[in-house]
Amino acid sequence: MKKNNTPEEGNSRRNFLKASATAAAGFYIVPRHVLGGPGFKAPSDKLRIAGIGAGGKGYSDIRSFYESGNADIVALCDVDPERASRSIEAYPKAKFYNDYRVMLEKEGNNIDAVSVSTPDHNHAVQALMAMKMGKHVYVQKPLTHTIQEARMLTEAAEKYKLVTQMGNQGASGDGVRQMREWYAAGLIGEATKVQCWTNRPVWPQGVPWPGESGKKPPKNLDWDLWLGTAEKKGYVENLHPFNWRGWWEFGTGALGDMACHIMEPAFRTLDLGYPTSAECSVGSVYTGEFTQGYFPKSCPPSSHITLRFKKPGGEDLEFHWMDGGIKPSRPEELGPNEQMGDGGNGVIIEGTRGKMMCSTYGIDPKLLPTSINESINVAPTLPRVEGAIGGHYAQWVNACIAGHGSKEYQELSSPFSIAGPLTESVLMGNLAIRSYDYREEKADGNGYNYPGRDISLLWDGKNMKITNFEPANQFVSKTYREGFELPAV
Repeated sequence: MKKNNTPEEGNSRRNFLKASATAAAGFYIVPRHVLGGPGFKAPSDKLRIAGIGAGGKGYSDIRSFYESGNADIVALCDVDPERASRSIEAYPKAKFYNDYRVMLEKEGNNIDAVSVSTPDHNHAVQALMAMKMGKHVYVQKPLTHTIQEARMLTEAAEKYKLVTQMGNQGASGDGVRQMREWYAAGLIGEATKVQCWTNRPVWPQGVPWPGESGKKPPKNLDWDLWLGTAEKKGYVENLHPFNWRGWWEFGTGALGDMACHIMEPAFRTLDLGYPTSAECSVGSVYTGEFTQGYFPKSCPPSSHITLRFKKPGGEDLEFHWMDGGIKPSRPEELGPNEQMGDGGNGVIIEGTRGKMMCSTYGIDPKLLPTSINESINVAPTLPRVEGAIGGHYAQWVNACIAGHGSKEYQELSSPFSIAGPLTESVLMGNLAIRSYDYREEKADGNGYNYPGRDISLLWDGKNMKITNFEPANQFVSKTYREGFELPAV
């Protein structure tokens, strides 16, 4: 648990206390947990956390850290104090700020770690500022807004030797580990295809941009700070606190919202890296004409993404993502009255010898046909997380206290070394969607061409570059508003 304010200063506060006790020859120090009685945890042994985003999901994240028993919430930040009121009331000793930059500057010596639970477009700048100060970070899914940002946070975690975790709590579940053990045991053979689906979005997508309302934002909302990295503009109604997800400037659509939960079981089971290509199709929008509506600011109402990954043997693995209620065909091994996935969401991994299926977060894994599950007995080989999905938060807290690389440190379920490449793969789907909708005016001025449609985008993962359609590369990164720039790693 680091008190240091820079990544280079490596001793945890607990190690410092141990060293100080050893050096103080002739003095006998009674541990404070002895003085305090059973269950007592000295404040200096707890992780001091600051929360950026304290309402909604931010509130539940902060509460989960605190309920681990090993964390204190010492600072809170939110652009909307009214929405953050539950956190403010629950942790009255925590200092409250509207601006994360001010909080980190003023509280830098008082915090060990930072939780980021804000709209997607601000994740990277907030997390990287904390990381450059030597703070461990927990960042909600998707890890970042762009592919470039995901790569940068992955590199920063390695450079500064910090404890990191993405908020895809299913990664700590038993289901994912069981699927990995089944696959390692060869129960479905070599994987050839993955199909993932969700019933999201449950917010407006594929609709015209509403534009600035001309109204002042609510008194409780600091609109400029909410915009953060985005272009400065007047107040737009109904973006905060939820509908921002459907707009490219702020969110990452249904794919960004759910794929880190749904794709992760297959991604981890098959040990995938960067995809080699991406293609897509998207749902049409009725605009009063017999044409597909084009709303470039908005994510589409539905999409089907196909990614391809190279397996160690050199063969391609097809990885399909479907949202907006689109689902794959039912496997022939699944009975007519058996539920596929959890109904609205799910994953099917097809192999040369069989298939397996699970629900969101990797819950309820099954081999197909389901009748064979009772006769399967594969011994566990992977360690389980205490508390499973619910232990995702405590796992990070305890790892931060132990300190990266210490004897007590245990590998996390979704450190940035894993969450970064996963997020890059997720965001490749959005790059394909935005390339699909990229348009150029026809030479005669009569309508538009869509050169990014009906092609396979070839991806150079190492260099983060589409090699066969240059306009697509504009979606790998983004520009930042002055005052909210992304710092160098």
